[in-house]
Amino acid sequence: MPGADTLGYPRFVRLVGHPLRWRLLTELARSDLRVRELVNRVDEPQNLVSYHLRVLRTGGLVSATRSSFDARDSYYHLDLDRCANGLAATASSLHPSLRVGPEPPPSRSAAKDVVRPSVLFVCSGNSARSPLAEAVMRRRAGERVRVSSAGTRPKDRIHPYAARVLREQYGIDIGGQVPRQLDLTSGGGFDHVVTLCDRAREEVSRSAGRHGLVHWSVSDPADAADASKRGGYRRFLAAAADIDRRVRHLLPTLSDDTTRSISHE
Repeated sequence: MPGADTLGYPRFVRLVGHPLRWRLLTELARSDLRVRELVNRVDEPQNLVSYHLRVLRTGGLVSATRSSFDARDSYYHLDLDRCANGLAATASSLHPSLRVGPEPPPSRSAAKDVVRPSVLFVCSGNSARSPLAEAVMRRRAGERVRVSSAGTRPKDRIHPYAARVLREQYGIDIGGQVPRQLDLTSGGGFDHVVTLCDRAREEVSRSAGRHGLVHWSVSDPADAADASKRGGYRRFLAAAADIDRRVRHLLPTLSDDTTRSISHE
């Protein structure tokens, strides 16, 4: 996404400055969604929503992936890293003193008087995507978040490539962990339920109840992963990087939710 046009006007501002496009971005900032869901949330005609989604896709802020549950559907995903870079470049183009620096790393310790948010990651088999998310969330959040994962149809073991990626790329050992059956009431329930596969989302959304449901439409790296050893492992590397990026952006929202809950007690 180029930084500015010939007049020096930041293209990021021009891209996101339209009121409807901004509303679409705010909806997609929380969860991957389908067109009809976006239409309902912004209360605008589908042809208008589709046009502005196309503009955002051309600008590189939004991508679309075909649903693995219903191939007639697509999920739209907001690239928050690109948004962060666009915002930072826009600020510094106005004045160098407005340059945005990196956030300090989160503390791994949790104060005893702070309410810890709880997060449950869900996919169908609990053998690849959700264990990856659980592991990287625990690594990034430390004791600040209570995190777990489960499957709607758990398999008999964690996929070897998932364990290998975590061990080699993140220094995390999940040896001995086995897939778990989904139970939304376990441990008193969860503040946030994040589905990582389209089929699990359909199943969980019918029984999510009070849980804050977020969807990440992440392709299953285990699909045809065994057909090519090298190609299969690359799929897991890509899925882990995608999940880690999403976890990094999810964490600050969990902190905000915790602060709000404490302030209202």
